[in-house]
Amino acid sequence: MRFRLEVTPQLCVGPREHVFMFGGVGLASAVEAAKRVAGRELIWATAQYLSYARPGSVLEVDVRLPVQGHNITQAVINLHCGDEVIISATAALGDRTGCPEHQWFDLPAMPPPQDCTDWMAWDHQTGELMRRLEVRVAPDSVALAPRLGVPDPSGRMQMWMRPREDVAVDATLLALLGDFVPTGAGVALGLDGGGNSLDNTLRLRRVVPTEWVLCDIQMSSADRGFAHGHLRLFTQDGTLMATASQSLVLRWRK
Repeated sequence: MRFRLEVTPQLCVGPREHVFMFGGVGLASAVEAAKRVAGRELIWATAQYLSYARPGSVLEVDVRLPVQGHNITQAVINLHCGDEVIISATAALGDRTGCPEHQWFDLPAMPPPQDCTDWMAWDHQTGELMRRLEVRVAPDSVALAPRLGVPDPSGRMQMWMRPREDVAVDATLLALLGDFVPTGAGVALGLDGGGNSLDNTLRLRRVVPTEWVLCDIQMSSADRGFAHGHLRLFTQDGTLMATASQSLVLRWRK
Protein backbone atom coordinates (compact mmCIF):
# COMPACT_ATOMS: atom_id res chain seq x y z
CA MET A 1 0.00 0.00 0.00
CA ARG A 2 3.06 2.27 -0.09
CA PHE A 3 5.19 3.20 -3.09
CA ARG A 4 8.33 5.32 -3.25
CA LEU A 5 9.45 7.64 -6.01
CA GLU A 6 12.80 9.41 -6.14
CA VAL A 7 12.28 13.00 -7.26
CA THR A 8 14.84 13.51 -10.03
CA PRO A 9 15.35 16.57 -12.28
CA GLN A 10 13.70 14.56 -15.07
CA LEU A 11 10.39 14.83 -13.15
CA CYS A 12 10.73 18.53 -12.37
CA VAL A 13 9.96 21.94 -13.83
CA GLY A 14 10.87 25.48 -12.90
CA PRO A 15 13.81 27.89 -13.17
CA ARG A 16 17.10 27.33 -11.37
CA GLU A 17 15.97 29.14 -8.21
CA HIS A 18 12.70 27.18 -7.96
CA VAL A 19 12.89 23.61 -9.31
CA PHE A 20 10.12 21.29 -8.15
CA MET A 21 8.25 18.15 -9.17
CA PHE A 22 5.60 18.90 -11.78
CA GLY A 23 2.14 18.62 -10.24
CA GLY A 24 0.98 16.32 -13.02
CA VAL A 25 3.72 13.87 -12.05
CA GLY A 26 2.20 13.77 -8.57
CA LEU A 27 -1.31 13.09 -9.83
CA ALA A 28 0.06 10.51 -12.27
CA SER A 29 1.86 8.79 -9.38
CA ALA A 30 -1.35 8.75 -7.35
CA VAL A 31 -3.27 7.28 -10.30
CA GLU A 32 -0.65 4.60 -10.96
CA ALA A 33 -0.44 3.61 -7.29
CA ALA A 34 -4.24 3.43 -6.94
CA LYS A 35 -4.53 1.33 -10.11
CA ARG A 36 -1.94 -1.15 -8.85
CA VAL A 37 -3.53 -1.52 -5.43
CA ALA A 38 -7.15 -1.67 -6.63
CA GLY A 39 -6.44 -3.75 -9.74
CA ARG A 40 -8.95 -1.64 -11.66
CA GLU A 41 -8.92 1.09 -14.31
CA LEU A 42 -9.34 4.72 -13.32
CA ILE A 43 -12.70 6.50 -13.54
CA TRP A 44 -11.86 9.78 -11.86
CA ALA A 45 -9.06 11.27 -9.76
CA THR A 46 -8.47 14.63 -8.15
CA ALA A 47 -5.45 16.11 -6.42
CA GLN A 48 -4.97 19.13 -4.20
CA TYR A 49 -1.43 20.50 -4.46
CA LEU A 50 -0.29 21.47 -0.97
CA SER A 51 3.50 21.81 -1.17
CA TYR A 52 6.54 21.21 -3.39
CA ALA A 53 8.71 18.10 -3.74
CA ARG A 54 12.30 19.07 -4.55
CA PRO A 55 14.93 17.16 -6.53
CA GLY A 56 16.81 14.71 -4.35
CA SER A 57 13.86 14.00 -2.07
CA VAL A 58 11.92 10.73 -1.92
CA LEU A 59 8.18 10.89 -2.40
CA GLU A 60 6.15 8.27 -0.52
CA VAL A 61 2.75 7.40 -1.97
CA ASP A 62 0.32 5.80 0.50
CA VAL A 63 -2.92 4.24 -0.75
CA ARG A 64 -6.07 3.41 1.25
CA LEU A 65 -9.21 1.78 -0.15
CA PRO A 66 -12.13 2.88 2.07
CA VAL A 67 -14.72 1.27 -0.22
CA GLN A 68 -14.33 -1.80 -2.44
CA GLY A 69 -17.60 -2.52 -4.22
CA HIS A 70 -18.61 -4.99 -6.93
CA ASN A 71 -17.91 -2.46 -9.69
CA ILE A 72 -16.21 0.53 -8.07
CA THR A 73 -13.29 1.00 -5.70
CA GLN A 74 -12.84 4.31 -3.88
CA ALA A 75 -9.25 5.25 -3.05
CA VAL A 76 -7.51 7.87 -0.93
CA ILE A 77 -3.90 8.61 -1.82
CA ASN A 78 -1.47 10.61 0.29
CA LEU A 79 1.83 11.78 -1.23
CA HIS A 80 4.39 13.01 1.27
CA CYS A 81 8.08 13.63 1.83
CA GLY A 82 8.66 12.61 5.43
CA ASP A 83 5.97 14.34 7.48
CA GLU A 84 5.28 17.02 4.86
CA VAL A 85 2.20 16.30 2.74
CA ILE A 86 2.84 17.28 -0.88
CA ILE A 87 -0.39 16.15 -2.54
CA SER A 88 -3.70 14.88 -1.18
CA ALA A 89 -5.61 12.84 -3.77
CA THR A 90 -8.76 10.76 -4.09
CA ALA A 91 -9.90 8.48 -6.91
CA ALA A 92 -12.58 6.08 -8.09
CA LEU A 93 -11.72 3.02 -10.16
CA GLY A 94 -13.74 0.33 -11.90
CA ASP A 95 -15.69 -0.77 -14.99
CA ARG A 96 -19.30 -1.61 -15.81
CA THR A 97 -20.29 -3.52 -18.93
CA GLY A 98 -23.40 -3.40 -21.10
CA CYS A 99 -23.84 0.38 -20.81
CA PRO A 100 -24.28 3.00 -23.57
CA GLU A 101 -21.27 4.94 -24.82
CA HIS A 102 -21.06 8.26 -26.64
CA GLN A 103 -19.02 11.49 -26.76
CA TRP A 104 -20.49 14.97 -27.13
CA PHE A 105 -17.30 16.84 -28.05
CA ASP A 106 -15.51 16.49 -31.38
CA LEU A 107 -11.86 16.96 -32.24
CA PRO A 108 -11.38 20.70 -32.87
CA ALA A 109 -10.23 21.96 -36.25
CA MET A 110 -6.51 21.32 -35.96
CA PRO A 111 -3.86 20.27 -38.50
CA PRO A 112 -2.35 16.82 -37.91
CA PRO A 113 0.93 16.76 -35.95
CA GLN A 114 3.09 16.43 -39.08
CA ASP A 115 1.69 19.73 -40.38
CA CYS A 116 2.21 21.60 -37.12
CA THR A 117 5.07 23.64 -35.69
CA ASP A 118 7.41 22.46 -32.94
CA TRP A 119 6.89 24.60 -29.85
CA MET A 120 9.10 24.90 -26.78
CA ALA A 121 7.46 27.27 -24.32
CA TRP A 122 9.61 26.20 -21.36
CA ASP A 123 13.18 26.42 -22.74
CA HIS A 124 14.29 28.69 -19.87
CA GLN A 125 13.62 26.06 -17.20
CA THR A 126 16.21 24.10 -15.26
CA GLY A 127 13.76 21.28 -14.55
CA GLU A 128 14.08 18.68 -17.32
CA LEU A 129 10.55 17.26 -17.61
CA MET A 130 9.41 19.54 -20.43
CA ARG A 131 12.35 18.50 -22.61
CA ARG A 132 11.00 14.93 -22.41
CA LEU A 133 7.78 15.99 -24.16
CA GLU A 134 7.37 16.90 -27.82
CA VAL A 135 4.84 19.68 -28.37
CA ARG A 136 3.43 21.00 -31.66
CA VAL A 137 0.93 23.76 -32.37
CA ALA A 138 -0.83 24.92 -35.52
CA PRO A 139 1.22 27.35 -37.67
CA ASP A 140 -1.35 30.09 -36.97
CA SER A 141 -1.75 29.28 -33.26
CA VAL A 142 -2.13 32.18 -30.84
CA ALA A 143 0.60 30.44 -28.82
CA LEU A 144 3.16 31.63 -31.38
CA ALA A 145 2.10 35.28 -31.19
CA PRO A 146 4.07 37.84 -29.14
CA ARG A 147 2.97 38.04 -25.50
CA LEU A 148 1.89 41.68 -25.22
CA GLY A 149 -0.47 41.36 -22.26
CA VAL A 150 -3.58 41.47 -24.46
CA PRO A 151 -6.05 38.63 -23.70
CA ASP A 152 -7.10 36.38 -26.57
CA PRO A 153 -10.90 36.68 -26.99
CA SER A 154 -11.43 32.93 -27.28
CA GLY A 155 -9.32 31.91 -24.30
CA ARG A 156 -8.62 28.69 -26.17
CA MET A 157 -5.59 26.90 -27.59
CA GLN A 158 -4.67 23.42 -28.78
CA MET A 159 -1.38 21.53 -28.80
CA TRP A 160 -0.33 18.04 -29.83
CA MET A 161 1.82 16.30 -27.22
CA ARG A 162 3.71 13.02 -26.99
CA PRO A 163 6.58 11.64 -24.90
CA ARG A 164 9.97 11.58 -26.63
CA GLU A 165 10.57 8.24 -24.94
CA ASP A 166 8.80 4.97 -25.74
CA VAL A 167 5.91 5.39 -23.29
CA ALA A 168 2.42 4.08 -24.02
CA VAL A 169 -0.58 6.33 -23.54
CA ASP A 170 -2.52 5.23 -20.47
CA ALA A 171 -4.45 6.81 -17.59
CA THR A 172 -1.20 7.62 -15.81
CA LEU A 173 0.21 9.56 -18.78
CA LEU A 174 -3.13 11.33 -19.32
CA ALA A 175 -3.00 12.49 -15.69
CA LEU A 176 0.34 14.11 -16.49
CA LEU A 177 -0.87 15.73 -19.73
CA GLY A 178 -4.01 16.96 -18.01
CA ASP A 179 -1.90 19.32 -15.91
CA PHE A 180 -1.24 21.84 -18.70
CA VAL A 181 -4.11 24.26 -18.09
CA PRO A 182 -1.56 26.87 -16.80
CA THR A 183 0.07 26.87 -20.25
CA GLY A 184 -3.28 27.84 -21.73
CA ALA A 185 -3.67 30.59 -19.13
CA GLY A 186 -0.45 32.29 -20.20
CA VAL A 187 -1.38 32.08 -23.87
CA ALA A 188 -4.97 33.25 -23.30
CA LEU A 189 -3.86 36.27 -21.24
CA GLY A 190 -0.97 37.15 -23.55
CA LEU A 191 1.51 36.75 -20.66
CA ASP A 192 4.94 35.12 -20.60
CA GLY A 193 4.05 32.58 -17.94
CA GLY A 194 1.06 30.71 -16.61
CA GLY A 195 0.87 29.75 -12.97
CA ASN A 196 1.08 27.20 -10.20
CA SER A 197 -1.77 24.66 -10.07
CA LEU A 198 -3.85 24.51 -6.92
CA ASP A 199 -5.54 21.29 -8.00
CA ASN A 200 -6.11 18.95 -10.89
CA THR A 201 -9.07 16.68 -11.65
CA LEU A 202 -8.95 14.01 -14.36
CA ARG A 203 -12.10 12.29 -15.62
CA LEU A 204 -11.31 9.27 -17.79
CA ARG A 205 -13.63 8.02 -20.52
CA ARG A 206 -11.34 5.34 -21.92
CA VAL A 207 -7.78 4.86 -23.12
CA VAL A 208 -7.29 4.33 -26.86
CA PRO A 209 -3.91 3.59 -28.53
CA THR A 210 -2.53 6.76 -30.10
CA GLU A 211 0.90 8.23 -30.79
CA TRP A 212 -0.06 11.87 -30.24
CA VAL A 213 -2.55 13.34 -27.76
CA LEU A 214 -4.33 16.61 -28.54
CA CYS A 215 -4.70 18.91 -25.53
CA ASP A 216 -7.63 21.25 -26.18
CA ILE A 217 -7.38 23.93 -23.48
CA GLN A 218 -10.21 26.34 -22.67
CA MET A 219 -9.76 29.03 -20.04
CA SER A 220 -12.96 30.19 -18.38
CA SER A 221 -11.91 33.12 -16.20
CA ALA A 222 -9.12 35.02 -14.47
CA ASP A 223 -9.56 37.31 -11.47
CA ARG A 224 -8.08 38.14 -8.04
CA GLY A 225 -4.72 36.65 -9.06
CA PHE A 226 -6.16 33.24 -9.97
CA ALA A 227 -7.45 31.55 -13.12
CA HIS A 228 -9.71 28.60 -13.92
CA GLY A 229 -9.85 26.38 -16.96
CA HIS A 230 -10.24 22.90 -18.36
CA LEU A 231 -8.91 20.78 -21.19
CA ARG A 232 -9.94 17.79 -23.27
CA LEU A 233 -7.58 15.00 -24.32
CA PHE A 234 -8.20 13.51 -27.79
CA THR A 235 -6.57 10.79 -29.86
CA GLN A 236 -5.44 11.51 -33.40
CA ASP A 237 -8.64 9.95 -34.78
CA GLY A 238 -10.83 12.23 -32.62
CA THR A 239 -11.71 9.92 -29.74
CA LEU A 240 -12.18 11.84 -26.51
CA MET A 241 -10.18 9.96 -23.88
CA ALA A 242 -10.44 12.24 -20.86
CA THR A 243 -11.12 15.72 -19.53
CA ALA A 244 -9.25 17.68 -16.88
CA SER A 245 -9.87 20.90 -14.96
CA GLN A 246 -7.76 23.15 -12.75
CA SER A 247 -7.53 26.34 -10.73
CA LEU A 248 -4.17 28.07 -10.56
CA VAL A 249 -2.21 30.96 -9.07
CA LEU A 250 -1.30 33.31 -11.93
CA ARG A 251 2.45 33.93 -12.35
CA TRP A 252 4.38 35.49 -15.20
CA ARG A 253 7.73 37.03 -16.02
CA LYS A 254 7.49 40.82 -16.05
